[in-house]
Amino acid sequence: MRIPVLFALPLLALVASCVHAAPGGPPAPEAARTALVIHGGAGVIERGSLAPAAEQEIRGTLDRALTAGGEVLAGGGSALDAVQAAVLVLEESPHFNAGKGAVFNAEGGHELDASIMDGHARRAGAVAGVTTVRNPVRLARAVMEHSPHVMLAGDGAEAFADTRPEIDRVANDWFDTEPRRRALERAQRQAALGTVEPATYFGTVGAVALDASGHIAAATSTGGMTNKRWGRVGDAPLIGAGTWADDRCGVSGTGWGEFYIRNAVAHDICARVAYRGDSLAGAAEDVVNRVVPRAGGDGGAIAIDADGNIAMPFNTPGMYRGWIKVDGTRGVAIYADE
Repeated sequence: MRIPVLFALPLLALVASCVHAAPGGPPAPEAARTALVIHGGAGVIERGSLAPAAEQEIRGTLDRALTAGGEVLAGGGSALDAVQAAVLVLEESPHFNAGKGAVFNAEGGHELDASIMDGHARRAGAVAGVTTVRNPVRLARAVMEHSPHVMLAGDGAEAFADTRPEIDRVANDWFDTEPRRRALERAQRQAALGTVEPATYFGTVGAVALDASGHIAAATSTGGMTNKRWGRVGDAPLIGAGTWADDRCGVSGTGWGEFYIRNAVAHDICARVAYRGDSLAGAAEDVVNRVVPRAGGDGGAIAIDADGNIAMPFNTPGMYRGWIKVDGTRGVAIYADE
């Protein structure tokens, strides 16, 4: 029997759809969206300021940190595990002011700070002024998961570390590096002359991730400011200032900590997304490049939203940074024109 053209076309379309449909069930679900962004500090990082070998090592370390966090996400792991994995790589490098490369305080020692936050559950942990903890981000997570508190400082944080056998401990001079010692000597000479050198390096490190479950986490770690005194604590371990994560947005900051504290920078970015409906890029740009400079500070931030959008604004000549987007593309950069 001859089928009229009016009915033949829909019939052919139905046959074609049956041929291309997966047998025995509905089409395969869309692949989960994951994303990761990291930073290694913002400051006066200009072309020519780094030796070629050092620049290559820095780019390589940023790439290894991306790989460490990206592999966690690709394997279905949590955003919390991903940001910790990425920050651990940066803490182990002498090129960044966190962990091994921490700056010296005025007494010639090292005091390290870190924080981590799980946006889905609004859990957070932080430590400030630790002196023997090889990887402060690990201790911050232990505070979150194994104590009733959010933040521990100084001797108390060290005492808590004594109760956690998984936390690696080192002598304080393990953090020593010659470039940081020279920076301390230069800062102290200038302080004696009553002059202050413009900050050449803000060495906080951090990571923000979105996992396959749609959860966001952020982590930040630092050695603070060269020649700091009196147990100074910056924004890195302060939830809402240097680190924030909720179910829509996550941020890790890097810059002049006093101004990030005064303006609650990390939380302000995410609050603009949550309450005002700003885009992530718009919120991050406004806070980092308008609010902070207007107050007298400078620096940068990295951020991710629930759709996997990434923002990396900064108002200094450079910021060490790297990213893996939801489409799988990745990269690292240092200078403002990259």
